[in-house]
Amino acid sequence: MRIALQAAQAAADAGETPVGAVVVDPATGEVVAVGANQPIGSHDPTAHAEIVALREAARKLGNYRLTGLTLVVTLEPCAMCAGAISHARIGRVLFGAEDPKGGAVVHGPRFFEQPTCHWRPAVEGGLMAQESAALLQGFFRARRKKGAQA
Repeated sequence: MRIALQAAQAAADAGETPVGAVVVDPATGEVVAVGANQPIGSHDPTAHAEIVALREAARKLGNYRLTGLTLVVTLEPCAMCAGAISHARIGRVLFGAEDPKGGAVVHGPRFFEQPTCHWRPAVEGGLMAQESAALLQGFFRARRKKGAQA
């Protein structure tokens, strides 16, 4: 999670919402890929941290199926990312802060609980949740403050 938090900070430094993700091979502990939010800079609405990390892992491994790997992400995945996680066959998802507004794993549609979801990873939330939430809160607090001064 510390690597995901570093990626989230890099996203914040680039003016992106601070979310970071890491794909890990739990058998070896190897970090397969790291992703940071970048939809603004890449002009790509799908460039969430999870998608960036999944794409890099698939490219690196030469396979779109990432069965058995773990995705660690600083924020509860949205519906788009949950769908990609399912299609990639990720074995486990660990996330930091919950997202009551945009999350789709323990909030909103609860994507992995739907009968149309064909692959359901193990999910665990709350990993370094305070650190993840603090990064997001600080980022948006600074943006609101900057907007009020403009």
